[in-house]
Amino acid sequence: MHADDRLDWVALSLIPGLSSERLRLLLSRFGTPDRIFATPPSALATVVQEALAHAISARRFDGAAVETTARWLEDPVNHIITLADPAYPRCLLEIADPPPLLYLKGDPAWLGRPGFAIVGSRHATVQGRRDAMAFAEALSRAGLCIVSGLAVGVDAAAHEGGLAGGGGSIAVVGTGLDIVYPAANRALAHRLAQEGLLLSEFPLGTPPRAQHFPRRNRLISGLSRGVLVVEAAPRSGSLITARLAAEQGREVFAVPGSIHSPLSKGCHRLIKEGAKLVETAQDVVDELGVGASAAFPESATQRAVSQEAERCLRALGHAPLGLDGLVARTGLTPERLSSILLELELAGRVAVLPGGLYQAIF
Repeated sequence: MHADDRLDWVALSLIPGLSSERLRLLLSRFGTPDRIFATPPSALATVVQEALAHAISARRFDGAAVETTARWLEDPVNHIITLADPAYPRCLLEIADPPPLLYLKGDPAWLGRPGFAIVGSRHATVQGRRDAMAFAEALSRAGLCIVSGLAVGVDAAAHEGGLAGGGGSIAVVGTGLDIVYPAANRALAHRLAQEGLLLSEFPLGTPPRAQHFPRRNRLISGLSRGVLVVEAAPRSGSLITARLAAEQGREVFAVPGSIHSPLSKGCHRLIKEGAKLVETAQDVVDELGVGASAAFPESATQRAVSQEAERCLRALGHAPLGLDGLVARTGLTPERLSSILLELELAGRVAVLPGGLYQAIF
């Protein structure tokens, strides 16, 4: 599509008050944006409200924003694809509300790979982040492109794993692509632009707004053959993605956890509602029928600790535990245990969780 044609799409999408749904109706009735702009208001008013019809006919869009987008498109890493483009992802045409245009930063070819979403808590534990990265890397090696939302926690770990596995990663964001949110993931966003893809339906300059993130979740699931939830609280936004995935006919998977962990409750609820419990990446591959195997990458060699610390680690087990509980299991004094736990934490074998809990890292 010629650059001027893409800018007509941008201009039409920037008409104040014109929803994606109404824009698609206009496209269906009158054709391309240039034809819509040339259509008399009286005809446009058969599809949209009269005031909106006159705004379209008068081209009442933000001209400066269109010029900014034109300059942005001069960078070869930046792209816009529209519903009229053959490159528009067919999987998004299957969802209820496909965006009329998509802003891309990176290589659009990643949209042609089978996608798989991994989402979860922004406040993930160390173990949760490691699990997300391991699942992502294994599934990436099996030929799936990892899709997530660029949030801190599980999302960021999933992107890292997807890039490490060579199968690529797509970040669907809730801002314009000239804004990196959260700022803590700036380096990751730049790496995705070079080795994967950033995608947004929002115009350049769109700031992070609360209502945008649930909306972008339908694209995360829509781009994917399935969604895996790793650690989610009962009201987590990840559960919205899982619900949308089920509504779109995608497979939903969840990683179980300790019954004592608040971040396991969302996953356990999904499993009760019919999500598939997974323990290994191969469980996902078998369910989706992907050809390649998906063995977990070998863990890095863990730092050695004292024999006493190893005994303490075994006593800690797989579920988070407080100091009092560990005292009861080991018979050691709180003072001695505090010293051992510090040794384990410095060795990367134990993580300290909110509420004074400790979790072994495997």
